[in-house]
Amino acid sequence: MSNLGENSISSTSHTINSPQLSTEGSPSPSSEGNSVPTLSQPNVVVENNVSSECTSSKLKSMVWDHFKKEKINNEWKAICNHCKNKFNGESKNGTSHLRDHIKRCKKRVQVDIRQQVLIANQKKLDGKLTIGAFSFNQYVARKELSKMIIMHEYPLSIVDHSQFRKYCSSLQPMFEMPTRNTIKRDILDLYEKEKRNMLSKLEANEGRIAITTDMWTSDHQNKGYMAVTAHYIDNSWSLQKRVIRFEYVPAPHTIDVIASSLMKCFLDWNIDRKLTSITVDNCSVNDGVIKLLVDRMGANTLLLNGAFFHMRCCAHILHLIVKDGLSVIRDGIERIRHSVLFWSATPKRWERFEEAARQLRISTTKKLCSDIRTRWNSTFLMLQTALSYKDVFTRCVQLHRDPLYKYLPTDDDWVFASVICDKLKLFYEITEGFSVLDPRYKTTLLEYYFENIYGVTAEHEVERIVQLCRDLVTEYEERIMSSKNEPQPFNGASLDSVPVDLGNPGDFDAYVSRKRQKKTQVISELDRYLEVDVISRTSDFDILTWWKTIGPQFPILQAIARDIYAIPVSTVASESTFSNGGRLVNAQRNRLHHSTVEALACCQNWLWAEEESNSNEGNFYEDDEIEQDEITDLTT
Repeated sequence: MSNLGENSISSTSHTINSPQLSTEGSPSPSSEGNSVPTLSQPNVVVENNVSSECTSSKLKSMVWDHFKKEKINNEWKAICNHCKNKFNGESKNGTSHLRDHIKRCKKRVQVDIRQQVLIANQKKLDGKLTIGAFSFNQYVARKELSKMIIMHEYPLSIVDHSQFRKYCSSLQPMFEMPTRNTIKRDILDLYEKEKRNMLSKLEANEGRIAITTDMWTSDHQNKGYMAVTAHYIDNSWSLQKRVIRFEYVPAPHTIDVIASSLMKCFLDWNIDRKLTSITVDNCSVNDGVIKLLVDRMGANTLLLNGAFFHMRCCAHILHLIVKDGLSVIRDGIERIRHSVLFWSATPKRWERFEEAARQLRISTTKKLCSDIRTRWNSTFLMLQTALSYKDVFTRCVQLHRDPLYKYLPTDDDWVFASVICDKLKLFYEITEGFSVLDPRYKTTLLEYYFENIYGVTAEHEVERIVQLCRDLVTEYEERIMSSKNEPQPFNGASLDSVPVDLGNPGDFDAYVSRKRQKKTQVISELDRYLEVDVISRTSDFDILTWWKTIGPQFPILQAIARDIYAIPVSTVASESTFSNGGRLVNAQRNRLHHSTVEALACCQNWLWAEEESNSNEGNFYEDDEIEQDEITDLTT
């Protein structure tokens, strides 16, 4: 049987007598002797363009559709079919540099434009379209189907749906729909490939990695899953976050079980020596987990012997504080919540609510929003919106007298809600925080607020934080110099500690020399940075871009800022993964194996991140390399 992964059309230099395909129906019969054309990407694939000397070794990447391989002076060269430029073609060189060239090859872009114009001109007045020379690749089509299922959370059984099969057949009759087991295997293979790509990115990244993690129990499987999210600033100074583990953790979820699962994750991803911190919920079990992890990894591999390693989720701490405050008006909040839910439940009720608002001349541009009981910030937003409509709720009772509405808040409820909302607004605004490494604040903001918080000890508290920054600078200097095998810098303080024998006159000259060296010693990067005035605060300020640009002036501080700003202050990133997990493991998909659940959850996160990156960069196409076992599977 012929290989479906190969090009079905040999060259565009010959005119292909292809039948017309109606955009409304199936292709016309091939009884006239014309072969049915095959469809794929918008780029026309003409031939493998491979020298006869290398046909024994199949070129798997789609990039070879645009290059031919020739041996010149005993070296394999890849020659662009469009601009005829020569590039390294040895197997060890890979294909990344070839793909980069294809993205920017001006000759290829011109060819693609001509092809698009050619297809546009082939459209007939009767709505039919004559197809030119295209190539169909079964493997690429199956890969795109796998991505569709992963990214849009379609059930694996979609390949068995009769109408979906008919739809695919109408687009490309030559596409062989895989079975459910086959598409599952394709998804797992795609997950392994994307995982290797993600591993390479983390290994190549120069900065450190921060971790957030949390546990979740599926309602439909009654299984515990652990989500682990990696946060880092990449080499282009863009903040990234990737789900690297969505692992089934068997009960009981003891300290040792959780710590062992996390340690296994760190070792599998080879990031155990690149971690800055791990952000977890504020509970006693996590305290024990962190202590156990530090013992197993060794404090010497962490920043300042693990001083930054344990980060408590500030959102969780704030929630505990706000929860106590909200408990004072629990009944009043319940009545406001039920009122919001009642009048926003159906379009008809919202129309009646808008009618009452118009009579009171109150704008209804803001929609009523219900809250999530476990998230105080959503309760704040609900109260803030409901307070602007407090008179409308009373008006609705007077107008409509709906017997089902029994939750009208009292005047005291609104008074207490207004007071609580003002307090919550303060919490809502301070969640943005500040940092010494923020050039808009530095230590100035600390000095401003600490005087009110600590009083006479404010100066001591500011100096304590500055000293922590100095310790970080010292550690980063040692790490950078040890990695470059450079000698340690001159330290004036260590010279002052050398004992001096006053009986020897020659020692006085040494003493004078030491004082001269100490005077001429360059002050530290941190001192130079703090001496510069803070910059103006603007709404469009991008702190990562600032540090990327200013880096040559403060290289040590730049490395510190890159690692520190990647540390998340809450576990929201991992918790949001559980929302996806709830859709992946729903009532209709509760029999999925936990390894499949992890593949779907992680791969979905990676593919969407890649999709966003490609849309921003105008990526040409991915590297679709067909492995030998995949070729065998397609041809059997």
